[in-house]
This record gives sequence, C-alpha cells and structure tokens, in this order.
Amino acid sequence: MAQGEVLEFEEYVRTRQDALLRSARRLVPDPVDAQDLLQTALARTFGRWDGIADKSLADAYLRRVMINTRTEWWRARKLEEVPTEQLPDASIEDGAEQRADRALLMDVLGVLAPKQRSVVVLRHWEQMSTEETAAALGMSAGTVKSTLHRALARLRQELESREAMSREARIREAQGHTAGDRAPGTGAAQRARAGAQLRGQADRRHDERGRERCAA
Repeated sequence: MAQGEVLEFEEYVRTRQDALLRSARRLVPDPVDAQDLLQTALARTFGRWDGIADKSLADAYLRRVMINTRTEWWRARKLEEVPTEQLPDASIEDGAEQRADRALLMDVLGVLAPKQRSVVVLRHWEQMSTEETAAALGMSAGTVKSTLHRALARLRQELESREAMSREARIREAQGHTAGDRAPGTGAAQRARAGAQLRGQADRRHDERGRERCAA
C-alpha cells in the first residue's frame, strides 16, 4: 500500500473510530469483545483499503467486515452472550428521553440470541435491506425475515414483562404510602380509646371511695 493510502487510512480511523466502536457494541455487548471486534475488522480492512474506490462507503465496508468476523466467532467458538449493565455512549445530539430509550433498547437486546441480535441491529439500526443482511450473515432472505419476526416478538414480550413489573412495583409503593398514612390515625384513635378507659376507671374508683367515706 502506498504511503498516501496509509496516511488516508490512519486519518479515517482517527475520525471514525468512535462511530465504528458504537456499531461494534451493538453487535457484541461486552466492551472488551467490541474493541477486539473493531480492531480485527480494521486490521482486515487495512490490506484492502486501496481497493475501496469510494471511500464514502468505508463505514459500510467496515460494518460488513465486523459482521462477518462476528459470525466467524460464533461458528468457531460458539460464544454465549450475556446481558451487560454497561451501555454504549449516546451521541451528544441526543436528548435525555432519546438516551433513555437507547439505553433501554440496548439492555433489552441482551435477551436475544446472538443471531437474533445481529439481524435486529442490521435491519433496524444499520438500516440494511433484507438481502444485505442475509449476505452479511450468510443466511437466506427467508431466514432473515423469520429470525427478525421471532426476535421482535421476544423483544415485545420482554418490554411488556418489564412494564408489568414496573406497574406492580408502583402499586406496591402506593399501597405502602397509603398504609403509612393510615397508621398514625389508627394509633391516635387507639390511644384516645385507651385514655377514655383509664379516665372511666379513675372515675369509678373515685365514686367507690366516696361511697366508702359516706358509709363510714
């Protein structure tokens, strides 16, 4: 590769590394694995950089290399993914609600199998067509559609389950506040009744002593 191409590639990596890392984090939840995935893809792309005639397509090329690399990892090592509490950084332009939605989506994606996650990411996040997704993942277009259908159903189920749990938690919290609000009033009524009983007992003892003095 010519020196000019090397410098151009280095500049590209400097300017696009953060965006590419976010794409890697959508494919694999673990931040260390995402770094490894991106570095592997960059190393593979470096030797073919001069073959990319239109450098505006470099991002798409890198993403496809990352997808192919991730697929190789699945087949070779049969990695099992687990959800992570660490989430990718949202872009600066996002508002608070968008960041919350993105954080929730990234968290919920953790319930999907690796193949389902990749299909969802490519179709709905990277905006690839069904045919492009099928080519990137080495599956048929029909398999992409059926996998996407099952993945979206699983995501809806997870979101509904979380919403139900959140609703139950709010109800329990409200019931706890209500019980706490009633408790002082109940205690005051009990104390008032106890005081009345004591005063009644004192009055009866006073009357009894008065009758005793009169009898004497």
